[in-house]
Amino acid sequence: MVKYYTDTLDVTFMALADPTRRAILMRLTDNEHTVSELAHPFDISLPAVSKHLRVLENAGLILREKQGRVHRFHLDAGPMKDAASWIEKYRIFWEKQFDSLEQYLEKTKKKEE
Repeated sequence: MVKYYTDTLDVTFMALADPTRRAILMRLTDNEHTVSELAHPFDISLPAVSKHLRVLENAGLILREKQGRVHRFHLDAGPMKDAASWIEKYRIFWEKQFDSLEQYLEKTKKKEE
């Protein structure tokens, strides 16, 4: 299970590492879109957008629905939830570290006074 979870996180973070892919995901938060709709704001070719969509689809971050020749894409934020949970564990760790540092600095300050 640990290996699968790590592989899933690796693929999710790799997909999220690109700003174009993050922008595509942001656009999908409001509604479903076709390839050409998703490509509209970017100064890249349709094949380049299609490659980004394949990466997002392989990471499980989007779902493709085919209606004839039209492909519509939907956001599937499940993998991002897993990534957020992983990050949350480290946020808690660092908050504890900062709390310990604060206590140490307060004790040090009192000793100096």
